[in-house]
Amino acid sequence: MGRVLIVVYLILAVAATGRSFYQIVSKFDEAPFAYSLSALAALVYVVATIALIKRRGIWRTVAWIALVFEFSGVVIVGILSLTHPELFGHPSVWSHFGGGYLCIPLFLPILGMLWLKNGDEMDRDAAEEAAAETDSNRGYSAEGSLY
Repeated sequence: MGRVLIVVYLILAVAATGRSFYQIVSKFDEAPFAYSLSALAALVYVVATIALIKRRGIWRTVAWIALVFEFSGVVIVGILSLTHPELFGHPSVWSHFGGGYLCIPLFLPILGMLWLKNGDEMDRDAAEEAAAETDSNRGYSAEGSLY
């Protein structure tokens, strides 16, 4: 699942970067707010992609921050694009809950957070197993007493 998630993030990063670059260069004056949001989304996708690839140490924290920020952005921009369409002028990547991208921007960060959470639990289980193995090699039982 992790590889598929990373590939989808990479595709969104490239698509959003290309889209925002074109929009900003060719017609920024038509919808500066929407095009700036698209550029922000592109940046978030690039950071999330890198953080999900690295996924260890500080990068795990960066991944969590990027995914929570992305999900919040999609929900806030999605609501605003429906309730206050005059703010946008043109759609952004996150408008209508990512509707221009088949709503993938809405569901992708949820899947990413589930994947990270699962990885956190697996890391915790592996650390507990390693500690138990180390204790048994030192002559301690699982309860911490000497054999």
